[in-house]
Parts: sequence; C-alpha cells; structure tokens
Amino acid sequence: MNRAIQLLRLISIHPLLWIIMALSIATAHFLEVCLLLGIIFIHEMGHAAAASFFSWRIKKITLLPFGGVAEMDEHGNRPLKEETIVVIAGPLQHLWMVALAYGLFSFHLIPEDLFRLFISYNVMIFVFNLFPVWPLDGGKLVFLLLSLKNSFPNAHRLTLIISFFSLLLFSLIILLSAPTHINVWVVIAFLYFSLYKEWKQRRFIFMRFLLERYYGKKSSLRALKPIQADEQDLLIHVLEKFQRGCKHPIIVEAGGREKGQLDENELLHAYFTEKRLTDKISDLLFLY
Repeated sequence: MNRAIQLLRLISIHPLLWIIMALSIATAHFLEVCLLLGIIFIHEMGHAAAASFFSWRIKKITLLPFGGVAEMDEHGNRPLKEETIVVIAGPLQHLWMVALAYGLFSFHLIPEDLFRLFISYNVMIFVFNLFPVWPLDGGKLVFLLLSLKNSFPNAHRLTLIISFFSLLLFSLIILLSAPTHINVWVVIAFLYFSLYKEWKQRRFIFMRFLLERYYGKKSSLRALKPIQADEQDLLIHVLEKFQRGCKHPIIVEAGGREKGQLDENELLHAYFTEKRLTDKISDLLFLY
C-alpha cells in the first residue's frame, strides 16, 4: 500500500493537459479524453509498479496531452531481464483492461458504444507503443535486443537509426492515408524531436551509463563477458565495449598473448577518479 501511495505522489500532469481537458469540456468530448487518459495512466503505472518491485529509482510519472512517460533513474545498469519486464509491464495492462471491459459488457453493465470506444483506444495505444521507435516501448525492446550482442554505445546508436527509419515509414503511411489527422502529426513531431534530442545527447548518455556503473548502486550483473584488449588500446576505446547486463573482466594482450587482467572497476576508477582520459591499457597494468 505504501508503494502505491509513493507512486501516486510521483505523478506529474503537464500544463497543456489541463488545456486539453478544458477544450474537451467545451467540445463535449470530456468522456473520450478521460477514457484515453485513464488507459494511458494505467499503462504507465504498469511500468512504474514493475520498476518499484525491482526497487528501481523512479523520478516521476508524467501525463502528457498525447501520452505518458514513467522516467527511471537507472541509466541502463540493471539486468536485462529486469529491464525487459519493466518495459513489457506497460503493454500487459491492456490485456486485463480489455478482459474486464468484455466482462462488464457481457453482463450489460456498460453500453455497447462505450465498450467499443474503450476497446479501440486500448488496441490503438497497445499497437502504437510497440512500434520500434524510441522512446516508445517497442523502441526500448529493440535497444534491449541489440544490447544482447552489442556494446552500449553501438546498441544505442543502432536503436536510434532503426527508430528514425521506422518513424519515417510511419510518417509516409500517415501522409498517404490520413494527411489531415492533426493529432497524429503532433505525436510524430514529438517523436522526431525526442529522437533528435537523444541523438545529440548520445555521448552524454553513454557517460551517464558508465558513471552509474561506477558510482551508482551496484546491481547483480551475473553474466561475465570478458573483453579482450590490446595493450595499446586507449582506455576510452575499451570502455566503449561495455555492454548492458554484463560484468567485464578485461584481458590485456600483447602480440596475441595474454599480458595481464584488469577489473572493469579499475578502468572506471582510472577514467573518472584519476582522470586518465588519454591513457593506454598498458599504463593501467603498471598502475594496478
């Protein structure tokens, strides 16, 4: 119960949403807007509840005029299994909502027009959120899938590229099928802006990933994945090979032979605490 209260305290309503609500009253669409926002609210609370179960740090849950977002403060340093559960916890809420609505309709507790509207809104939000576009749930799932085989910066970059072309394709479909649908174009514009912002900040996001890995709360990363590095490799180039959900012992080689090993925390300590920004891996072997 306490967790539920804490989650409710994190809810933030965007100022534009109040304007939308006022307009919906003036245009007699208040019920439709409330229904849509209720579905979005439950969707985002699904993410937040799953994150709270794993003791994630939740910054806030924001309701927007065209959707919602549950902001976490973990920066990609939780086990991939946890992250997958948190991502899919949102879309899963639509299953029980649809089942509940069907049950109420079957017992004639809600009218048919309200039932059909509720189902259409659920299907729309469910399908739209699974589009492979960042920061939608589908885009986050693409990021997690790419993180299985790619380093954090490479998986992040590929996710944004896939998201851009997916959004471009979606834009062309809307242009051909519903060019005057203003609400959809507002959402598309928001997604393009989000992608642009994420692309511009991708280096900062990678540094935040490393900082959280070093300074933040230590999570149980069970998978050990050694990184092979030549002794002449720069420290930052080895750090760029770090993956989500993995702990990395660093195997330093010279001429194809193992010369020594380093722990990933030693690399992070050298980079962030000792400011060895231009050091080679060989320099750290003598240091540690």
